[in-house]
Amino acid sequence: MSDRGVGAVNAPQVGGVAWATRDHAAMGLPVSFDLPVGGHLDALADLAAGAAYLEWRRYRHVAALHTDLVLAEEDRDERAVDAFAQCAARIATALSVSQYVAERILDSAVALRDRLPRVFECLRDGVVSPSYIRTIVSRTELIHGRSYQGLVDADIAAALRKPGSWSTGRVRDLCDQMVYRRDPDAVRERRDDALKGRCFFTEAGLDGMATVGATMSAERAAIVARVVERLAAQVCRHDSRTKTARASDALFALVEHAPFGCDCARPDCTFTVVDADEVAANAARIVIHVVTDTTTLTGPVPAAANGTAEGAAEPAAHARTQDADTTAAAAEGVAVEEVVVEEQSADAVAAEAVSTDEVPAEATAPEDAAMGEAAVEAIAEGPELVDGVGYIAGLGIVSGAHIRDLAADPATLIRPLGDGTDTPLPATQPADPYRPSAALNTYIRARDQYCTWPGCTTPAWDGDLDHITEYDHHHPEQGGQTTATGLGAKCRFHHLLKTFGDFVDDQYPDPDHPGRIIRTFTIPEGRTVLGPAYTGHDTHPGLDMIVFGDPPGTGKKKPSTSRTPTPDESEPTRPAPRTEQKHARRRQERNRNRLRNNLKGIRPPEPDDAPPPF
Repeated sequence: MSDRGVGAVNAPQVGGVAWATRDHAAMGLPVSFDLPVGGHLDALADLAAGAAYLEWRRYRHVAALHTDLVLAEEDRDERAVDAFAQCAARIATALSVSQYVAERILDSAVALRDRLPRVFECLRDGVVSPSYIRTIVSRTELIHGRSYQGLVDADIAAALRKPGSWSTGRVRDLCDQMVYRRDPDAVRERRDDALKGRCFFTEAGLDGMATVGATMSAERAAIVARVVERLAAQVCRHDSRTKTARASDALFALVEHAPFGCDCARPDCTFTVVDADEVAANAARIVIHVVTDTTTLTGPVPAAANGTAEGAAEPAAHARTQDADTTAAAAEGVAVEEVVVEEQSADAVAAEAVSTDEVPAEATAPEDAAMGEAAVEAIAEGPELVDGVGYIAGLGIVSGAHIRDLAADPATLIRPLGDGTDTPLPATQPADPYRPSAALNTYIRARDQYCTWPGCTTPAWDGDLDHITEYDHHHPEQGGQTTATGLGAKCRFHHLLKTFGDFVDDQYPDPDHPGRIIRTFTIPEGRTVLGPAYTGHDTHPGLDMIVFGDPPGTGKKKPSTSRTPTPDESEPTRPAPRTEQKHARRRQERNRNRLRNNLKGIRPPEPDDAPPPF
């Protein structure tokens, strides 16, 4: 029994005042909360790393309990209340949590110890947030005991250590990509079983409510959601229901073929009664965006003949190796497709694909050094086959087998993004250099996948395309250009926050990885945070090879329509309009950030690469 009185009558519980009375300075904590804004943010970042370390220690203690109480007996323990349950019961009692929660904690600790040791080190070092650990553990359960589990662990850990920020969606996609591409046969078998197990269910709730649900393929679920959202949007701004309540009513109206309407009770409201069937019949087609590699459509390929971790880490479908002999089948080229699944009703699915030009194998993208080194360290036998993956906007990564099923649908259309030559794709609309071309629009959303603001998980296809450096309509030659580097995906909230707030974002070509970009976000107090560490470039390396032409000439400067005042009418004026000064200040701030910050080891571009201020 410890001297903290745990278990003694009338003794203080574990934790309690003990932490409050510790030496804060010894733990590296601020001794006062009287700090400037930057000090509070620094403390929050430090505490996040500290929370990750404490979580690592918690899992270490739990794993040690498993070693002492369970490991020696688990192969022969047939008791109804076995050693695992008893170990979890000890944890549940000590922490005052349920048996279920304790067993999940024990499961995670064992998985991190045995299956994901490198990811476990990332938690210890504060590289990954504790909130993402459960996602990583659950999304990698399928690799337990497989010969390639060390490779997946190494790949995920190497990706987590890349400079940049993460979100729940990006962590989920990272794990799924690493798992799905390793064992395509097993993934296909699991998907077939999952499709056979699809179901419809109802569950009684409290207060006269109930839950209705169904399991189905990801693309069908996306289509159902879009149909419901479309009908739920047929109300005026005075409707009193929440967005989710309207969606619930809209779903019932679609099933019952009943009218759906706004509840504002205003006599002039045009949405008082809406025919759900008419809205569904007359609505424009529903588009579900899916991005994949063209080589994924041909099926899995043999893994590297040498069986090394490095060979298995990079499938031939991505054609990123410098030596064609590292794969049993040398890739003929790299292309990136966007399969757009279109739906007129919930029963008919059409698909359209957009792919990039085919690229010779020798013109491959540069290997990610950090990923390669970590993968080489993994001591494991690689799988026999490796496969590509696809990305469904808003739903994340799907397996190559799933993508091939979509492509095999008779209604599927595959349209390459480009003409298969080295000719650069157009960057803007012919008549308006401010607006991106359809090709650039598709490319940006496929590249960014989600809103690029740190931590945001809004799909790129549901947001806006933002000119990172503000486009100057009066002096286009001085404003931000409509190019692949000059545009980024943002959800509507973060777009408005950047536009009307004092936040400054920036993105520019990565000098060490041609075709890729570096993003930064600076808060008003000057703290800079890196953008997403995991993007469509990591899911589909062929995106590196897409090239867009320069925007068309800006033309002659438009003549000013303002009248020059006479000397008697003259009054003090600004050197430039308020908006122009704001944009100039932001450009200067971006330029200073590029030259001043080392971005945690990422070399910023030379001063000549920065856009000039006004």
